[in-house]
Amino acid sequence: MQDISKYLNYKYLRIQGLELASQTNYAKGVFSLCWNLVQKNIMEEEDADLYREIDSWIAEALPYPPQCMNRERVVCFFKTENVKEMLRRIRPALWLLDRYEVPYFMVLTNTPGKIIYEDEYQVVVEVDGKIHIDTEQESWT
Repeated sequence: MQDISKYLNYKYLRIQGLELASQTNYAKGVFSLCWNLVQKNIMEEEDADLYREIDSWIAEALPYPPQCMNRERVVCFFKTENVKEMLRRIRPALWLLDRYEVPYFMVLTNTPGKIIYEDEYQVVVEVDGKIHIDTEQESWT
């Protein structure tokens, strides 16, 4: 795994792909990218089962923001203060994206947008319809 010390210069991290979500016009996050592969039957069954295990852990470990549950125009960012544990847990999802050649980026920022929800691990920000390009992106593909 890469050195995470540079992430700590930023408050927030989002792992996202190139494809835009129709609801938000914002790049799909790591979980949506993986679910797309599962739902389109692109993943082999063993890989799909692995992703379902990852998703189950996420569902248990992270509170599900009400704005996401209501399918509002929002996106989520991880807090970098807890990024080490989060990256350790979702690294297999990133491996799956690599395996199926889905490009993704680590987007780091101190200003993700208007925060409307926050918990220990993440923030949820309103999406204003613009495509945001931030201070640093690092491709892991």
